[in-house]
Amino acid sequence: MPPKPVNAVRSLRETALASVTGHDVARAAGVSQSTVSRAFRNDARLSQTKRAHVLEVAKTLGYTPSHLGRSLVTRLTRTVGMAVTDLENPFYPHVVAPLHDALAGLGYRMVLFMERLEGAESDQQALDRLLDRSTDGIVLTTTLLGSGIPRELARRGLPFVFLVRVTDDVGGDCAVVDNALGASLMAAEILRHGHRRVGAIFGPADTSTGRDRERGLRAGIGVADVELPDELVRRGPYGVGTGDQGMERLMDLPMPPTAIFCGNDTIAIGALNAARRRGIEVPGDVSLVGFDDLPMAGWDVFQLTTVNQPMEEMARTAAQLLVDRVEGRSEIGQVRRAVFEPRVVMRSTLGPPPKRRV
Repeated sequence: MPPKPVNAVRSLRETALASVTGHDVARAAGVSQSTVSRAFRNDARLSQTKRAHVLEVAKTLGYTPSHLGRSLVTRLTRTVGMAVTDLENPFYPHVVAPLHDALAGLGYRMVLFMERLEGAESDQQALDRLLDRSTDGIVLTTTLLGSGIPRELARRGLPFVFLVRVTDDVGGDCAVVDNALGASLMAAEILRHGHRRVGAIFGPADTSTGRDRERGLRAGIGVADVELPDELVRRGPYGVGTGDQGMERLMDLPMPPTAIFCGNDTIAIGALNAARRRGIEVPGDVSLVGFDDLPMAGWDVFQLTTVNQPMEEMARTAAQLLVDRVEGRSEIGQVRRAVFEPRVVMRSTLGPPPKRRV
């Protein structure tokens, strides 16, 4: 049966007195009810031409699909949760948007779980929220190495995917950057610029990112027999305060480092703030580098040399991995790891060491 012209659809809309249903859309578009459902799911079995026609008819009629009704048939809510506890870190808002868009393109809504998800006292509360059947799966972004939540999600059978961070004792699909490689690539640049007294302000040691970036830096400078003694190392949360305090303490040493590796861009920005407050020139007196390549890292006020991780691509991959798991397209027991390659972004905060320290 050929599709009905749009003017016939408008006529139907003008005369309809009841709420428009999927059956109305199917009748007006000249297709089956299952075709309407496939159009709104962006089912690959439906041609884009027919999908566009169905969506146009639905829009003209003012039809909105019922997620509740769909869930009664498929037993899916078409909703995915994103568990994040560190939205004060400007890195994570840049993860939310591409993840939301990727899930929307796959026909899913996204909700944020913004409560404290780590620690023995809060694990049960977090799990109660994550396992209340309001979501089909969870994206874990701020997981600590010792968290029990991934293990319990796996035991309960709720699909999840790691994005940015992972844990060691629970295998799960993940989309991450090669953090150790990224830090070692930056270490090579630090060495190439002539630095031999290198300091670091690392992120939390109980995160895979903090651990792996430290491992990569130590290995990278180690090829030139450069060590990283404890006196030149500071650690803390991924925040501006960690960088500010770490910079103060490192530069108060009798022999401060000539270059400082920061665990992420936020720490590096805090270190830059402390340097400018004290009248320390970057990179004239000390070089600073970060990790992540946040949009603000390229602002004229910072021009931070850093390591880029392709967050949009990682988010899209995480969304697809999770939806495949939710919809049963992934083999049970098979863990899929998408590890992305980092790259160094050279800007203006890395230069040669000061002559007085050569």
